[in-house]
Amino acid sequence: MAKPFFRLQKFLRRTQFLLLFLTAAYLMTGSLLLLQRARVALPQALRAPGSLQALPVATVALGMGLLDGRGLHDPHSSPDLILDVDTLRSPLARLPPGIRWPRRNRSSLRRRWLHHLNNDPQGPPTLSPEAPGPVSRSQGTYLGCFSEEGQERTLKGAVFYDLRKMTVSHCQDACAERSYVYAGLEAGAECYCGNRLPVTRVSLKECNQECKGEKGAFCGAVHRLSVYSVGLQQSGSRKRRTATYRGCFPLPENITHTFSSSLTQANMTVETCSGFCSQKEFPLAILRGWDCYCTYPTPQFSLRDAVDGTLCSQAPEAQELPGYCEVYQTPVQDTRCTDRRFLPNKSKVFVALSSFPGAGNTWARHLIEHATGFYTGSYYFDGTLYNKGFKGEKDHWRSRRTICVKTHESGRREIEMFDSAILLIRNPYRSLVAEFNRKCAGHLGYAPDRNWKSKEWPDFVNSYASWWSSHVLDWLKYGKRLLVVHYEELRRSLVPTLREMVAFLNVSVSEERLLCVENNKEGSFRRRGRRPHDPEPFTPEMKDLINGYIRTVDQALRDHNWAGLPREYVPR
Repeated sequence: MAKPFFRLQKFLRRTQFLLLFLTAAYLMTGSLLLLQRARVALPQALRAPGSLQALPVATVALGMGLLDGRGLHDPHSSPDLILDVDTLRSPLARLPPGIRWPRRNRSSLRRRWLHHLNNDPQGPPTLSPEAPGPVSRSQGTYLGCFSEEGQERTLKGAVFYDLRKMTVSHCQDACAERSYVYAGLEAGAECYCGNRLPVTRVSLKECNQECKGEKGAFCGAVHRLSVYSVGLQQSGSRKRRTATYRGCFPLPENITHTFSSSLTQANMTVETCSGFCSQKEFPLAILRGWDCYCTYPTPQFSLRDAVDGTLCSQAPEAQELPGYCEVYQTPVQDTRCTDRRFLPNKSKVFVALSSFPGAGNTWARHLIEHATGFYTGSYYFDGTLYNKGFKGEKDHWRSRRTICVKTHESGRREIEMFDSAILLIRNPYRSLVAEFNRKCAGHLGYAPDRNWKSKEWPDFVNSYASWWSSHVLDWLKYGKRLLVVHYEELRRSLVPTLREMVAFLNVSVSEERLLCVENNKEGSFRRRGRRPHDPEPFTPEMKDLINGYIRTVDQALRDHNWAGLPREYVPR
């Protein structure tokens, strides 16, 4: 019985191999026939009068050996683009034989992949410097390729990155929203805005990297910017920001010395003054009668010196000296503190920026980066934060190239890896709400009502409230060198508290840079959307649980010679 069974098994194995071989041969034969037909059909089409103008770019390029056949099926390529005879005759259309468009890397964005990507000798996909890409769907004009290798950028207004979807029009819309006239794209995924062109123009061949989200469009290269004019905003784009009223302020004694630029004309309006100052890249527009002044916040003119608004309602002639003025925030950024970079040398002190989730760690990173001029790192990788300008997200958290590293971890092993830490603490009631919003609606959204009313919310409080307490207790116990910062104090007294944090990081900064941070303090971190109906989602049972943890943490801080928790933490 065993012998016939063995023969049957052997026959089936041979049949399986034979079927596999025949299938492979069939597929290869079909592919060869398709390629042969394509080569025969193209010369016939080219011989037909007027047919060349009607051929799609991809078809002509395939026949000339410029494109791989796979490119024809790319969903990002434009099927409507037409290549005329003049384009084909131009030297730009000729590529050396054998050049192929690179395929897009579709790997998922994971920390380890990104870490190895930084050391990849091949670098990101590039366009041939002589190959004309498809015409961009943007509204502005391509102005050329520029170098940004100096100590200070020219385009340093609104800045954001997008590893996967960066397009020229996306960058232009972001710049137009803040009233900038130039949009610069670098390294395929970085967008910079400004109102002045960079000084150093270089060859177009040096801006040869393809935009991550737009096939064939040029998005600069390393230290190279493809600069476009912004042009008109497209339909569906975000609206341009307008001037924001900051209050009424006393005029300084020496107006000429304090204010950098001025304009005087009859019937001066807020829009005219704000547009004048935006064009010159000043964040503040000062309006007094027919006079318009532009400036930055400085020690001589601080935004903390606001007075009663009725004083500005009087006519300038009726005001007592030195007089008062209305101050408006223009759409452009205060760029004195937007330049950031990695540490020039590896840090000898490994510093953590530790907090419970929802305690304002991302906002604290924004303040630290703009105050010190150095990127912060992260124990995690968050693509959303990278796109918001946190370039250190892509760097390995142990590289020691960042000024400090974000972490929510606790436990002895994770804490003792760091030489020192800034421990950021926030009221647990606020932290729990903020983290629940993030988990349900992302960094800038609000959780919908259904999440608050479901079992998800009480389960979240029961599990996360104890973590808020244990996180602080572990860092107090195992942290080697700590600076305890309360989120509420940072909000209430930003410049003095931030000055203390920067000194802890062993970085010296100017007072003007700190005032710039104060002027840009919100960054891109205000939540959007509708708030939940119930601003107090905590039940009496939840409050009893949280209040017990508040008392425990308050006592632990005092036992370690720190001031206790702020009064607003006291059980309600």
